Amino acid sequence: MNSSIKQAQKDGATIDNISAGLSISVVKNAIYKVIRASSVDDLGENIVVQGGTFFNDAVLRAFEKEIGREVVRPNISGLMGAYGAALYALSKKKEKSSIITAEALAKFTHEVKAITCKGCSNNCKLTVNTFNAGKKYISGNRCEKPVTTTKVTEQTYNMYDYKRQLLSAYQPQKGMRGRIGIPMVLNMFELLPFWHTFFTKLGFEVVTSPKSNHKLYRSGQHTIPSDTVCYPAKLVHGHIEALLDEKVDAIFYPCLTYNFDEGKGDNHYNCPVVAYYPEVIEANVPALKQTKFIYDYLGIHKRKGLLPRIYKIMCDNFGDFTKAQVKEALDSAYAEQEAHYERIRSKGKEYIEFATKNDRPIIVLAGRPYHIDEEINHGIDKLICGFGAVVVSEDAISYDVPKFKVNVLNQWTYHSRLYSSAMYVCDHDNINLVQLVSFGCGVDAVTTDEVRSIIETGDKIYTQIKIDEITNLGAVKIRLRSLFAALEQ
Repeated sequence: MNSSIKQAQKDGATIDNISAGLSISVVKNAIYKVIRASSVDDLGENIVVQGGTFFNDAVLRAFEKEIGREVVRPNISGLMGAYGAALYALSKKKEKSSIITAEALAKFTHEVKAITCKGCSNNCKLTVNTFNAGKKYISGNRCEKPVTTTKVTEQTYNMYDYKRQLLSAYQPQKGMRGRIGIPMVLNMFELLPFWHTFFTKLGFEVVTSPKSNHKLYRSGQHTIPSDTVCYPAKLVHGHIEALLDEKVDAIFYPCLTYNFDEGKGDNHYNCPVVAYYPEVIEANVPALKQTKFIYDYLGIHKRKGLLPRIYKIMCDNFGDFTKAQVKEALDSAYAEQEAHYERIRSKGKEYIEFATKNDRPIIVLAGRPYHIDEEINHGIDKLICGFGAVVVSEDAISYDVPKFKVNVLNQWTYHSRLYSSAMYVCDHDNINLVQLVSFGCGVDAVTTDEVRSIIETGDKIYTQIKIDEITNLGAVKIRLRSLFAALEQ
């Protein structure tokens, strides 16, 4: 919603219209995405509303207009949750209250300090509250390292971490033909082995953009044309700026309508953002005029058709190559990409076997290839590992599920993997699924319902976590704790 408000402000909307739109959005989100009512009758004939949100007259009126009925708002609606909590506490009362005494309160001291945690690559901004007798309360952490007194020595089994390690192995090698930049964004989290191998074989030094962080995001923020696009796409602008700062000879970021055909869906498209965001970059980053920006349309799914196309692109931009040279590099690229997939599948099988043998819970953290970016997932994979679970990615298991019928148009490669991994979870005990969804992803409006349907058909718990540029993971921690508590029962 914040992104939509920013976009509306850019478009010149008035405060009145923004407030009205926000009120309507809150109501529609509650009815159709939270309650998931299929009709007004699902809500009942007599409706009473509660909560501080309904203290807002605009929200109340938007709700009445949306459902076409008059509703009752008690004059204590904003306090009903507090009354409920008090009644619950009363029912669970103990002999002695744990509330601080008046004498202790008179001696109470409290200090607040902001620090940066160096325990891992997240570099979380922590708020350390220090109380009497040295007791501390730490907030802002994305993993358990800052709040545990025991040193973690046990190996964590985290496919997201493993995939990051695989990609970090593709380092620049000095080449005679110059330096070519590849932004580590969107589908490049899957296709880096392919393009790194291809260009290295042709004598280029492949320079990838640095790890994502909020500073990188802000460096490209001025070129983002729409705040409603997903955060992974917004990050692309910062990565392009980073490559421009590197003074590379060219930046390679092709448009890819299709992904590899894995035989799981009716087609094998990339989503429009993944497929065509290079067009957005070319149109909105003026600094690209300083270098070559190669964003041609390619089809990696058709090996024979790709050769003449990429051969022409290489000759047009970098001088003469022989077709034999390009073919040899292309063959190596396809072989390396397949080897990369095999490493992921093999490691996934290894992790599942380990978890089964040692009675450890397994969580399929299902998303897109770019969700392994720590700036995008905010360390959620590590949070899950902190509960003692083994984390497996969707592409480590989806290959093992035969094609099956779904209730939606199954034409996106990444989303076909989600459906297959959901079916895999249903067919295996001790495995559950958590789906990562980026705010602003239009396709996920469809995929989330289908994944939920598959999971619930298998009598499993469906958990969805929506993520964007906001790093506060308080609600995420609560949701994960609730999931593991439910699984223990």
